Amino acid sequence: MRVFFILLLFLRFLCADEVRPSYLQIQEQSTNHFSVLFKVPAKGDKKLSLHVKFPESCIDNNKHYASFINATYMESYSIGCEKSLAGGSITIEGLENTKTDLLLRMEFLDKTSQSQLLRADKNSYTVLASASSMQVVKTYTWLGVTHILLGFDHLMFVFALLLLVNSLRKLLWTITAFTLAHSITLAGSSLGYLYLPQKPVEAMIALSILFLAVEIMHEKKGKVGITSRYPWVISFSFGLLHGFGFAGALAEIGLPQNALNLALIFFNVGVELGQLMFIATVMLLGYLLVSLKLGLVLEKLKTVVVYMIGTLSTFWLIERILSF
Repeated sequence: MRVFFILLLFLRFLCADEVRPSYLQIQEQSTNHFSVLFKVPAKGDKKLSLHVKFPESCIDNNKHYASFINATYMESYSIGCEKSLAGGSITIEGLENTKTDLLLRMEFLDKTSQSQLLRADKNSYTVLASASSMQVVKTYTWLGVTHILLGFDHLMFVFALLLLVNSLRKLLWTITAFTLAHSITLAGSSLGYLYLPQKPVEAMIALSILFLAVEIMHEKKGKVGITSRYPWVISFSFGLLHGFGFAGALAEIGLPQNALNLALIFFNVGVELGQLMFIATVMLLGYLLVSLKLGLVLEKLKTVVVYMIGTLSTFWLIERILSF
């Protein structure tokens, strides 16, 4: 079953370009005049077919600047509106035909902002006269949940920890250490106190997964090292790197300046909720299979699973180093 689980995640990895979230930022530059930044997942010179439709009272300046950067299509332009956007609808045409989400963030001259996550079944947003803090809470919590559940490398690291730790007490310490570590660097990096370049961070995250795969195999051969005895030390150390990875994703999304701390806190809450959902699902499946007396089969398949983890993490490591 664990092999099946890994294969499912591998399929998600193969279609990662399709499920990466898009981003639309609308920023008021002068009364009823806005700059627009639109980011869409891309592969080579092909992007998702998404288009922004503004209220009829808004006119496009027809000066669009577009480029492809790091598997992302970026487009910027300006619009002018005859009246306030409040009460008007912004629609993402084509979103209903994709598996991706889109974060819409609006910032106004009075320093207020509005955020909304649009999906295939809800591709339109009616601009509010004023937005509450709860809108930020709901949007960034959900962004955190979806980011971790679509973050295949982060999930694989957590999964490898679950394979390595053999007691509930150690598991609690290990997951707590990982959570604490990535929360520190996520907050520090997002607030501008800490910085590491993103590409080396992504390569080191791949290396952390490969390291755990090697350690699991060493343990199976009877070579019990510090990772098996004190897994929380390793999870904390590599958790710091994973926090920089979360911060890089959050930097692409952006934080509302009038509710920066609130958005950061609840993005992290969302990450933790998603992580706990993943762990609970894996542990429940494991418990059910053991109760069906398939524990011996699972143990024999563990080697295959670990080799799959090691192979994929090696591929990521090479790919990410070559992208420097």
